[in-house]
Amino acid sequence: MGPDLTVMIGGEAGDGIRQAGLLMDKTFVRGGFHVFSVFDYQSLIRGGHNYHLVRVSVRPVRAPRRGVDLLIALNEDTIERHAGELTTGSALLYDSDSVKDLEVIGPAKPLPMPLRTMAREVGGPLIVRNSAALGAMVYLLGYELDVLLEVFKRQFKQEVYEINEKAAKRGYEYAKENFETLGVQLKVRGDEGKLVVSGSEACALGAVAAGMKFYAAYPMTPASPILHYLARIQRDADIGVIQAESEIAAINMVIGAAYAGVRSMTGTSGGGFSLMVEALGQAGATETPIVVVLAQRPGPSTGLPTYTSQADLLFAIHASQGEFPRIVSAPGDVEETFYLTAEAFNLAERFQVPVILLIDKHITESFTDVEPFDLGAVTIDRGKIIESEWRGPGEYKRYLFTEDGISPRALPGTRGAIVKQNSSEHNELGWASEDPDNARSMQDKRLRKLIEISEAIRGKSLEVWGDPGADTVLLHWGSTRGAVYEATERLAGEGLEVRAVRVIYLWPFPSEEIVAELRGAERIITVEQNATGQLAKLLRMETGIQVDHRVLRYDGRPFTPEDILEGVREVM
Repeated sequence: MGPDLTVMIGGEAGDGIRQAGLLMDKTFVRGGFHVFSVFDYQSLIRGGHNYHLVRVSVRPVRAPRRGVDLLIALNEDTIERHAGELTTGSALLYDSDSVKDLEVIGPAKPLPMPLRTMAREVGGPLIVRNSAALGAMVYLLGYELDVLLEVFKRQFKQEVYEINEKAAKRGYEYAKENFETLGVQLKVRGDEGKLVVSGSEACALGAVAAGMKFYAAYPMTPASPILHYLARIQRDADIGVIQAESEIAAINMVIGAAYAGVRSMTGTSGGGFSLMVEALGQAGATETPIVVVLAQRPGPSTGLPTYTSQADLLFAIHASQGEFPRIVSAPGDVEETFYLTAEAFNLAERFQVPVILLIDKHITESFTDVEPFDLGAVTIDRGKIIESEWRGPGEYKRYLFTEDGISPRALPGTRGAIVKQNSSEHNELGWASEDPDNARSMQDKRLRKLIEISEAIRGKSLEVWGDPGADTVLLHWGSTRGAVYEATERLAGEGLEVRAVRVIYLWPFPSEEIVAELRGAERIITVEQNATGQLAKLLRMETGIQVDHRVLRYDGRPFTPEDILEGVREVM
């Protein structure tokens, strides 16, 4: 082990695995380290298997890696599932009250601890054994117990803190008396003032920073944490949050609020988005600016409800009947989720279109350290909105034909304007019309926005890194960013120069920029978390460029750098 290591805690649903993992995250970050953590859980309230994997490093990390250096097992099932992942020189810290007959575990050093007994000894419930295990972890890694206790103090109320403090101290002392450290010394490097944030929290905070005042959603993993977080902060943030009776109700509430001039957002996963698509078309036809967060998980149908995927790309771009402009963007990590969410509201109102933020479980429910978000970088652009009174020329026309396709937007109650909004094809005033000339002109008007949108996002649609002269390109999008970035660095260290190109704004597709960036590439490899290579299909459909190879993963688990390294080495 070294300055880049992985700690995993595992047990059943209900054992407090998520809380223990977050406490680990905060403890390491408070000591000046970088973390990236993944919470893996089954679709069960109790039982099953949960684990929280925390990668700790002296440098920024944005993806999990293969191998576990310290496994904390609260039950035998955790050992059976993860013993094969233990690295050379690793350790297995397990609850000897729950695991009686430990079989061979390969290269790991077995470290039995009576964790259930410790919880009883300090007068706490069973879940307190997690704190005893964390105390032992601190000792084994050469870390400082005071840092863990300070995190406890910030996390728990006084009475709860006292019990967990006792448990952590008991675990620390037991480990000190019975075990040796693991040969790695995580010396405290100083508190750098960083935050530990999930993608869901970043999305919610980005929306609030952008002036969102209304959020409606029906709970659906992995978008539910956005709803939960916004509901928790709604009074402090001065926003309205509603758990609707269905996804159909949620998006229609959001459309209604946006029609009234309120910046509004909804969030869901693929199944819920399927129910929303007719209303999405209504937002397109009525030119109502809304933001929809589509947090992907594997399908079809219920699929794997608590795992990750990138299989809704083409669905998001083509969702709903007919043709209308929309914007689809995909942040690559937690930090970018904050800023792209904030920008989504500006784009929605500036162009009067729905904006779809395409994220996934790997972003929404992963935690990492970030610098405090720069609120000064978040600007508000409400586009052609009429603030108080319509002064002409002439009668107000909600769907006025304009050169850029964007009409002046008055809100209901605006003095001098009657705002008529119609989801049927309509004329400039908003009256339903089946006239063929009007239908063609109105469709052309809406689609002209795509030209304006493409110009607005030019220069923001791609991220490129690696060797600019490399003839091998890794083309990717969304949450694969962290794993691709690290794989690119490691390949360069092996003398294999590659260039990574990430598409951030997937619709309107930045064809010209991608063609320019891929010019001269002898080998194009797409990296995606779906079975059919949807970005590769989109690239060919929009540019005619055929990719040479695909590195795909579609088992619900996120990419590791090692997955990408293996896929690239096979074709280089």
